[in-house]
Formats: sequence, structure tokens, C-alpha cells
Amino acid sequence: MADRKGKVAVVGAGFYGSTTAQRLAEYDIFSTVVLTDIVEGRPEGLALDMNQSRPIEGFETRVIGQTTGPNGEGYEVISGADVVVITAGLPRKPGMSRMDLIQTNAKIVRQVAENVARHAPDAVVIVVSNPLDEMTALTQLATGFPRQRVLGQAGMLDTARFTHFVAEELAVPVASVRTLTLGSHGDTMVPVPSQCTVNGAALTDLLTAEKIDELVNRTRNGGAEVVALLKTGSAYFAPSAAAARMARAVVEDSHAVLPVCAWVDGEFGISGVYLGVTAEIGRAGVVRVVQTPLTDDELAGLRAAAEAVRAKQADVENL
Repeated sequence: MADRKGKVAVVGAGFYGSTTAQRLAEYDIFSTVVLTDIVEGRPEGLALDMNQSRPIEGFETRVIGQTTGPNGEGYEVISGADVVVITAGLPRKPGMSRMDLIQTNAKIVRQVAENVARHAPDAVVIVVSNPLDEMTALTQLATGFPRQRVLGQAGMLDTARFTHFVAEELAVPVASVRTLTLGSHGDTMVPVPSQCTVNGAALTDLLTAEKIDELVNRTRNGGAEVVALLKTGSAYFAPSAAAARMARAVVEDSHAVLPVCAWVDGEFGISGVYLGVTAEIGRAGVVRVVQTPLTDDELAGLRAAAEAVRAKQADVENL
């Protein structure tokens, strides 16, 4: 194993945060993974449990748990973090939209962001709290970080869901399927069928437009479908896999091109908004937004998503 380096902090030790921390630790590429939470003892207990799995899973990364207080006590544990993943906030309940969480989660995310700015001023921040696009915008405002250092996790998850549904429908390995979703994490999600292939063949040649629409709709409601089945809490296995991969791309400076929520400034004829796009990810966060070729319909959908998100992001400054 090469030298382990770097420190990643995960704020929020619920199912999403703790599973993200576990995935990051099991990569065995970081020296330290930090897990924090406001519930006393929870992050310490989970960290102890994860560290005891090291001999079995064969990784050396140390996991550190730390309870944080209402006035920022304990946040010094994240000092020097290369990446901070913010999972703090309430999950959805059945019947709730992501937007229903905005007031409550804005307060939580703002406080976390201010503590991140204080203790880890050089970190790249990955936001996963809902409503995603708005909380990413709020985190950038609250940290005052350059926009390329604050990004959100949504597109990787939505694309993974779309890929899974296509693979199941066609009974093919998931590795043979390439899909893409852009736009917002929610109602204005923009699937990009023109960029979807199965073993190199265009998805539009393999499935009818109606069937593709059906899978797109299931993707758009992918989180709600899980929430309705679980009845308490929301998805975390697939979302944590996405957040962990993004953190890894940053620390390894891999320049991987991933669908993420990033600041768009001129690309696709869209300016001044956080939006789901494909972007090259590296040590500085978003190295550049990659302008995926889109059909006229897809581009129109992306621009409509940008305006819907822009209206809501303008509101977060006051939350």
C-alpha cells in the first residue's frame, strides 16, 4: 500500500455520514477520517467500532470521532482537513419533498459551514444536505470560500440510479451501461438520453421513448421511492458511495469527470448559479465545468432547471 495521506472530515454521523466515513476509511488511502456529530458519544462510538474493523478489512486509516457543541466546541478536530463532507441536517419523511427541509436544514448547514471556514479554511467542501442545490449555494455564502471549492453531490447518485434502472430493464451488467443526469436534484432533473449507451449502442436504439421516460421518472423519484419503503430515514448506501468517490477524486487530484453540483458561469449559456453539470474534479475542487454535448431539448431542460434553482438559491441568503 502506498503512503496514506490526507485528512477527510465528515460532519453528521447519521446513516449517510457514518457510511460515508466507513467507505472513506476502507479505501485505505487517507491517514485520517474524522466523524463529528451533535449527539453526544455517537461519533466516538461509531469511530471505535470502525477502527475495530480494521484488522478484518485490512485497512490502516484511523477514524476519529468527536461530539460537537452548539457553539462550535469540538470542531478543532477537523483542522487541516483536505475535504469536508457536510451531511448534517434532517432526512426526509414519507410524503416530504426535498424543499420541505429548507428552513430547518439551512440553519444547521449555515452553522456547520461557519465552523468549517474557521477550522479548515483550505478544505474543499462537498455538500450532501437537502435541498441539495440550495444548501450548496448557502454553504458557499456562509464559508466565503471560492466557488470552485464548494460542490454538491447529486448527479453521481441520480446517474447511478438511472444506470441501475436501465441495466435491470435490459438485463445487462451495470458496467456496460453509461447514463447521465444534469440539472437539479429534484423536480428539474434533466436526464440526457443522447449521452446514454449500453455496450456502446445508443439507449434510444434499445428502448422506446416511452420506456426511457418511465425510467427517467423513476430516477427523478428515486430518493422518494426509497423513503416510502423505509418509512423512517432516507437512502444512504448509494448516496454515501457517491460522496466518498467525490472526496477521493479531490484528494487524489484525479481530474475525474463526474456529474456534480457546481458553480456555472457561462457554460451552456448559463451564468451565476449552482447546477448539476459534469465537471473535472481535482485538488482545487472543480477544475472546470465540462460542456457535455446536448440536444436542443436537453439544453432547454438544463436552462429551465437553472432558472428554477436560481430563484430558490436567491432565497437562501436570508435563511
